[in-house]
Amino acid sequence: MHNQSLHSSEALDYLVIGAGPAGLQLGHLLATAGHTYRILEAGNRPGTFFQKFPRHRQLISSNKVHTGIDDPEFNLRMDWNSLLSPDPELLFTRYSKRYFPAADDYVRYLADFAEAFDLDIAFDTRAVRIRRDDDGFTVTDQHGGDHRGRRLVMATGVSRPYIPDVPGIETAEDYSDVSVDPEDFTDQRVLILGKGNSALETADNLIETAAVIHVAGPHGLRLAWKSHYVGHLRAVNNNFLDTYQLKSQNAILDGNVLSIEKEPGDGGRYRVRFSFSRANEVVKEIPYDRIIVCTGFRFDASPFDPECRPELVINDRFAALTPAYESVNVPGLYFAGTLTQQRDFKKSTNGFIHGFRYGVRALSRILDERHHDRAWPVQPLATDPAALADAVVARVNRSSALWQQFGVIGDLLVAADGDQARYHEEVPVAYAHESPLTAGADYFVVTLEYGPDHDKVDPFDITVRRAAQNSVGEAFDASYLHPVIRHFRGGELLGTHHMAENLENEWNHPKVHHAPLVEFFARELDAQPAGAGR
Repeated sequence: MHNQSLHSSEALDYLVIGAGPAGLQLGHLLATAGHTYRILEAGNRPGTFFQKFPRHRQLISSNKVHTGIDDPEFNLRMDWNSLLSPDPELLFTRYSKRYFPAADDYVRYLADFAEAFDLDIAFDTRAVRIRRDDDGFTVTDQHGGDHRGRRLVMATGVSRPYIPDVPGIETAEDYSDVSVDPEDFTDQRVLILGKGNSALETADNLIETAAVIHVAGPHGLRLAWKSHYVGHLRAVNNNFLDTYQLKSQNAILDGNVLSIEKEPGDGGRYRVRFSFSRANEVVKEIPYDRIIVCTGFRFDASPFDPECRPELVINDRFAALTPAYESVNVPGLYFAGTLTQQRDFKKSTNGFIHGFRYGVRALSRILDERHHDRAWPVQPLATDPAALADAVVARVNRSSALWQQFGVIGDLLVAADGDQARYHEEVPVAYAHESPLTAGADYFVVTLEYGPDHDKVDPFDITVRRAAQNSVGEAFDASYLHPVIRHFRGGELLGTHHMAENLENEWNHPKVHHAPLVEFFARELDAQPAGAGR
């Protein structure tokens, strides 16, 4: 690892910006593949973000050490923090036994990961200007050093606060810098803007000292246990909801802040005009002593020269990406890590370590395929319905990638030539349809998915009808996670099979799971036109 800015006259295969978990994961994969690369990191050690965030120093990513199972692939389903590597010592479960571990333990883990693989990292190297050149990209750091790469991968995370356009909001305090000492808020009236985990984490911290806490935002509160999106409010941060519903001076406000006005002087109160969604947009002025903005983060595109600045979407918070994690308007500019959540925004797990570690591995394979003439890893199979079903059942019962990246990453079965089929693991579903892997062939995409209306079902309401456990006929109606196999030709959907959901996620019953899948493959393969993959 390198601790200072490095200069290079010859372009590397890859420049990676950011030595957080995504940058380290990609660096390890690039090094393993034999590519030349360098990771540029603004901080003095890996994982700069986690040295400060979350502000209250407890992660909400599951760290389940004891699963009762010794399959390392399966156990990654319950381990939301480890990066992917062949070294069993580099599992985060070796660093903490806490289910919700301390952020400082994660900083230590990332440093050990970088050191174990001797990753090429230039610390204290902030990208201040990014421009195109004849052979790719040139990144200038704050010391005036230039770094050149044929391709550029942004793995910076969402490094800037996202601040809504509200008059006067600049006078409020931000989650990034506000005091985390509850005593600083004793007997004060506090408004927290935002309804995500940072907002409710902040509110929970102030319950014992603040006089009144209001948590406000234009959208309804979404609970992760119901939506299955782990960026929505997690149970570990929802103690505040008890204090609201049990009338302890706190409240959730649904609506829009129209303006914020601060009275003169250091001790001046705020006057906030608020429009209530549930009261026909009635506007009320409410006084507060403190306002804390917890409205999330955004991508920082400021270092890019205009001619290579990526197109931004979702209130300019993220770059717009192709299914290959590439900028839609800047060829050769790729993204890794939480920045790829634009592809599944508030639906799946690209925004989180336990999701994007697989996205980064998929990106490394896409880069190999596109730029280094290396085919996606493959396992040959007989084009036989029973053999195909065996392979699928084996994978859905242990794969961590399909489990974590539900609906977004899948396995790919290609009925390509004669009696041979190809099984490719962990292909982004959207990419599969445009990949050379599927050109001119019938193919099947295997995913794990929740039902289409899963977020409308209250899993604790016993009066709600759900698909029967181990019921073949109602498998399509399942709201819980279950395997889905789809048959495509030329991107056109030809057939779909849902495997019955199961309480313990064991989809291997001979009659309930395996036999119907064999029948599906037999029926779909028989429907192929003569000479197509037969």
